[in-house]
Amino acid sequence: MAEIGKDIIKAKAILDAGELVGIPTETVYGLAGNALQSDAVAKIFETKNRPSFDPLILHTSSLDKVYDFVLDVPEVLRELADAFWPGPLTLLLPRKSNVPDLVTSGLETVAVRIPSHPLTRSLLTSLDYPLAAPSANPFGYISPTQASHVNDQLGKKIQYILDGGLCEVGLESTIVGLEEGEVTVFRLGGLDLALIEHIVGPVQVMSHSSSNPKAPGLLKSHYAPSKPFILGDIEELVERYQQKGLDFAIMTFQQDLSQVAERNKIILSPRGDMKEAAKNLFSAMRILDSMDVSVILSELMPNEGLGKAINDRLKRASVQA
Repeated sequence: MAEIGKDIIKAKAILDAGELVGIPTETVYGLAGNALQSDAVAKIFETKNRPSFDPLILHTSSLDKVYDFVLDVPEVLRELADAFWPGPLTLLLPRKSNVPDLVTSGLETVAVRIPSHPLTRSLLTSLDYPLAAPSANPFGYISPTQASHVNDQLGKKIQYILDGGLCEVGLESTIVGLEEGEVTVFRLGGLDLALIEHIVGPVQVMSHSSSNPKAPGLLKSHYAPSKPFILGDIEELVERYQQKGLDFAIMTFQQDLSQVAERNKIILSPRGDMKEAAKNLFSAMRILDSMDVSVILSELMPNEGLGKAINDRLKRASVQA
């Protein structure tokens, strides 16, 4: 099982090495990794057995540091930040290019918050990068509100858990952004809606609540390339579209199909590493979408570990063959 303690220096050393740490916040405990390092982010998805590429929330210690990875904080959202940071408020903000696609599911916004828990704020102050930190539990389980909960659920997969006692709020943060210029609550959470409206007036509230800051529905259009994306048995698809005489490109896990020109194929991980495949997925799809082809063909990944998350992502992007 993981070691539980209050050693910020030890937690920092583990994070600096690209590994994960359980951290306390006022909302729930988070599973934290270096948000600007794709390999560390991939480990978060794998460790949680997260079944889809939901965007992750970045945690940092000050508004000044937020500007290291966002382009701007619109004035109306700045008012909320001034009122409720540090605290259980997450803002959706336009991201800089140093934020990996894997963090944002390809969206041009990134979810950001400044937690108020003193132990984690001290840790964040010591770091020169933000932490990506979804709840520290396997997907679908109850969110952890004390260190022992994290250890029970993930203790065999991580080295260290910072023990900050019982979470003060116990509900995930409220997620707020702009939708067509209007202040919109994408997820109700630990910050009362009435407090938000006291600052900025009436706001829109998404009709469904989700751990995904832009779900449901809004993310799907961002998942899909502009070209038709066909999913199935890759060899059968290649044969079918060759017979049709259509120009196509392909994406595979590790298989190299010699009948397809090198310029028209991307192999996510020639060595069969699922973490590498996840890291490469979004950039690969963008490259394929920019090619002078009529359709993109792909296959499902092995449906285990991180492959489940990749397959969910592929299914959301695909159309009927």
